[in-house]
Amino acid sequence: MDLFNGRSDRDPYAEPLASRMRPRTLDEFLGQRHVVGEGALLRRAIEADRLGSVILYGPPGTGKTTLARIIARMTRSHFEQLNAVTAGVKDIRRVAEEAQERRRLYGIRTILFIDEIHRFNKTQQDALLPYVEDGTVVLIGATTFNPMVDCVPALVSRSMLFRLEPLSEEDIATVIRRAVRDEERGLGGLRVEVEEDAVQYLARRAAGDARVALNALELAALTTEPGPDGVRRIDRSVIAQSLSAAVLRHDREGDSHYDNISAFIKSMRGSDPDATLYYLARMLYAGEDPRFIARRIIVQAAEDVGLADPNALSVAVSAAQAVEYLGMPEARIPLAEAALYVALAPKSNSAYRGISEAWRAVEEGRVGEVPDHLRDSSYRGAKRLGHGRGYKYPHDYDGHYVRQQYLPRNLLHETFYHPGELGVEAELVRRLRRLKERDKRR
Repeated sequence: MDLFNGRSDRDPYAEPLASRMRPRTLDEFLGQRHVVGEGALLRRAIEADRLGSVILYGPPGTGKTTLARIIARMTRSHFEQLNAVTAGVKDIRRVAEEAQERRRLYGIRTILFIDEIHRFNKTQQDALLPYVEDGTVVLIGATTFNPMVDCVPALVSRSMLFRLEPLSEEDIATVIRRAVRDEERGLGGLRVEVEEDAVQYLARRAAGDARVALNALELAALTTEPGPDGVRRIDRSVIAQSLSAAVLRHDREGDSHYDNISAFIKSMRGSDPDATLYYLARMLYAGEDPRFIARRIIVQAAEDVGLADPNALSVAVSAAQAVEYLGMPEARIPLAEAALYVALAPKSNSAYRGISEAWRAVEEGRVGEVPDHLRDSSYRGAKRLGHGRGYKYPHDYDGHYVRQQYLPRNLLHETFYHPGELGVEAELVRRLRRLKERDKRR
């Protein structure tokens, strides 16, 4: 700072563009209309300064921290902030003690914002709980994880949950244009022009994350030399160079892991080959373990294709073996082949349903004695016990089939196998019906 003329020599671009361009009011805040749009519950609570404890959760770059800062500006309450990565029980108690003193002396309540609250362990969350419960602090928690899984139930039950969604491409494009025009906080002072095709490309590649879009835009602007007229012109190729890789939100222990594998499984089950390949590519690109994916394909081959095409299981197991031999990136090819086979095969879940029903029968205690004629008769003295007596050896009969009792007596009227009518299973069912019809004629 020059004390004589009050001019600052600080680099105006030292602070990242994404930080400088944070919205300061709810009107500047883009997206999340379901949360802070006109008439939405959270917006009404903020504007009335009657906010209760809330947990904001959603992917990075959707505005969780920004929304907390807007609340800090709008509230008459004292605002405190902790980061769960660096804070501990001692910090929680310090904030709580100061909040109690503040409320007792001045009647001012305290809002406590905890960023990355999922990183608090159970002990830390339990330490926070009584202060939230008695109103010592109003909690604003922010997390990229699912609070129903990663926060203690007692804390979740005392908070309102608001999920923030990835921003739309239109919202991201608006963020980009604002940053280009803004002379106070944005890139307006650099005289930047971004081609509309480049704006749309960046908005699409940002994958709903405003921070990613602004970081790439800033890098493109600061590394582009001005033309003879002093204008920095940015086209799609410059943006592409500024984006080192596609942005994928994928955490092998978080929501994205479970959401993507769920979508992959349901796409195979739903016989959609395009979605199957997309989610497979998305997971592999993001670094998901190909062996994990191979195991899921094996499960789906047995669960969703089953007897409609028993070859699906062989293809899936072969793909898993190929993964072990090949490794990435080549392993993606047999995985794609197996996933597509499962997606395109006729479907039957009769094996899955059958074993589930039989399992439930055993679990519920519906068991009975093994019929004498089915019992092991290979050891000395077994026949004296009646074991194996009366057993009919199917290969001694026409068609290698003979009717006899197999289930325990108390389960004779139970049916566990409910066959499908597609693919190979249809022929298996026809054979079973022919055998039963032959029994009726005898």
